[in-house]
Amino acid sequence: MKTIAVVIASLIAFSGISHAAGGIGDAADITAPVKEIMEATRSNWADNNSDWTDIFDASRLDHLYSRDFVAKYQAAAQFPAIDDDGISPFDYDVIVNGQDACPLEDLTMAAAPVVDGVAEVTVRFKKSACSDAPDAKDYTTVRFEVVEEGGKPVIDDIVTENIETQARDSLKTTMALIAKGQ
Repeated sequence: MKTIAVVIASLIAFSGISHAAGGIGDAADITAPVKEIMEATRSNWADNNSDWTDIFDASRLDHLYSRDFVAKYQAAAQFPAIDDDGISPFDYDVIVNGQDACPLEDLTMAAAPVVDGVAEVTVRFKKSACSDAPDAKDYTTVRFEVVEEGGKPVIDDIVTENIETQARDSLKTTMALIAKGQ
């Protein structure tokens, strides 16, 4: 019983420090918007032939993303990638960083501590496990930068790792380039 009291006291103290430092709420809150996006992405690539879920539909833009991210998305959306689509500025899935994937496997998610008001939530998964390609068992890593707006965590950027160059590619930077016609 004494151990439980110590654990609870530690959690309360940690929570107070996090809030006093101006940080985003606890780790569960930080990952909430990322979990919703990853659940939609997992469903999109599942073998169940379900309807495609747009991770940038109006309702998600309204509550899962930062104002800056939404502004950049809306500017980029003026330049749809596919003429018959007329909506998305992307011709690929920005989470799996490609046009093709298998059902996602071995998905993990970890939130780093808040630094300068930004929490990085790292998601890793295998996107090509059903393939015979040499890199089929490789992990894809996506980093979500989460900030607090209006008292809740929202995604401010989605950063993928370029497998070939090991560089990090910011979706906000990509959207700004699309909006400039590049």
